[in-house]
Amino acid sequence: RPQPSVLRAAVMGAAVVVGLGVGARRRRLAPILVTVVVLLLVDPWLARSYGFALSVLASGAIVVLVPGWTERWSSRRWVPAPVAAALAVPLAASMACAPVVVLLSAEVSLVAVLANALAAPAVAPATVLGVLVAVIAVFWPAAARVVAELAGLPAAWIAVVARWCADLPYATVPWPGDARGALTLAAATVVGAVLARRVLASPPLAALVVLPLVAVGATQVVAPGWPSAGWRLVVCDVGQGDGLVLAAGGGSAVVVDTGPDPAAIDDCLDDLGVEHVPLVLLTHGHADHIGGLGGVGLDRAVGAVATGAVSLAEVAAGATPAEPIAVAAGDVLEVGRLRLTVLWPPPGPTALSRLDPEESVENNASVVVLVEDVDGLRILLTGDIEPSAQRALLASGVDARSDVVKVAHHGSSYQDPKFLRSNGASLAVISAGADNPYGHPSVTTLDALRSTGAQVRRTDQVGDIAIGGSAGRVWVTTWAH
Repeated sequence: RPQPSVLRAAVMGAAVVVGLGVGARRRRLAPILVTVVVLLLVDPWLARSYGFALSVLASGAIVVLVPGWTERWSSRRWVPAPVAAALAVPLAASMACAPVVVLLSAEVSLVAVLANALAAPAVAPATVLGVLVAVIAVFWPAAARVVAELAGLPAAWIAVVARWCADLPYATVPWPGDARGALTLAAATVVGAVLARRVLASPPLAALVVLPLVAVGATQVVAPGWPSAGWRLVVCDVGQGDGLVLAAGGGSAVVVDTGPDPAAIDDCLDDLGVEHVPLVLLTHGHADHIGGLGGVGLDRAVGAVATGAVSLAEVAAGATPAEPIAVAAGDVLEVGRLRLTVLWPPPGPTALSRLDPEESVENNASVVVLVEDVDGLRILLTGDIEPSAQRALLASGVDARSDVVKVAHHGSSYQDPKFLRSNGASLAVISAGADNPYGHPSVTTLDALRSTGAQVRRTDQVGDIAIGGSAGRVWVTTWAH
């Protein structure tokens, strides 16, 4: 069955052209509506597709809103007609699609108009060349490959714009990702559009409204609320190391690794309001993962400490708040709203002895856990496992599918490409120190992650990372100290 994006390019695009060509304003939407009805008759399952819904909303908004906006804005001397059109199209599409997008991401983009405006010049050539590839490939594959290379140029520009805008500070703000949140956003968009039309007609009134908004926005940027309500995982900015906090409910949390510095993990737990840590899980015994253990127990109660068998003696030799216990694949730990299933390493030394001897034994013995929240959010925490352990984990047949993945070994280049693609996470988080001497994360790893379609967030760039959501829906906010 054709994908919604293909239908949008081939059919909705034609409907938009027809709609824009209709002179009477009341008739502009008719080609879009007819096209929607025909497509749903051909494939009723499109009614359940978010992608198709977004295509319809964007196309309808462009046909209905853009001509009037462009004419009105270009009538002002300070807005040239090409600029008016370039701004009207992405603004109309973004406003129409925002209520549906928030259902998917539980966040509102503040850079959508900028991203769409920058990407817009490349959309037409990418679409036309892509259609040519599909047609020519049927009878002349060699020529199709040449055209595909050309199509890759505008497509690459769109990808560059998307990545750059996604990495901008405060690119998104959290928003309720349910029906009530979508309806509220839709209502706010309509009211805002009506008010904006009246306000912009009067420059003094516009200044009176805009200046307080800028002041309030600046205050929010300088002092954002933290932590975000409903957080489920926080990747603490502990420098070059791992320090993760999982909300267990009622002011308690599970800590997975502690980073190298007790003060850093202590500050992170204080900021989150964590008063009780029923479980500390140390993936392995390297200092960048266990060096901050002493900070976990400062002014808060600590329960059990768990680690892998290979690291047990090293962890026990340090100052631990409790006698550490060993865990292995198959163990299940339930704490509050969390269920942690240990996926790796297997019990006994046999499996580890079969791994690549050139790789770090302790890294490959890292405890890998799949965390499941009661809301259905699945988080894969991978420690520092290297390629041979990643391949062995895949070969074991365990279900490691997740919504969020903590990338192994701080995003180093020691990754198995198939493992990076296998879990289907929509968000990949990397814990690494700014300007670290190891070059973490690797450009190769970042490119491989983005090729899967996952968003990437890095502590070395954005500071603490808070993640929430439920099965299939993830939101993320950040806080730079």
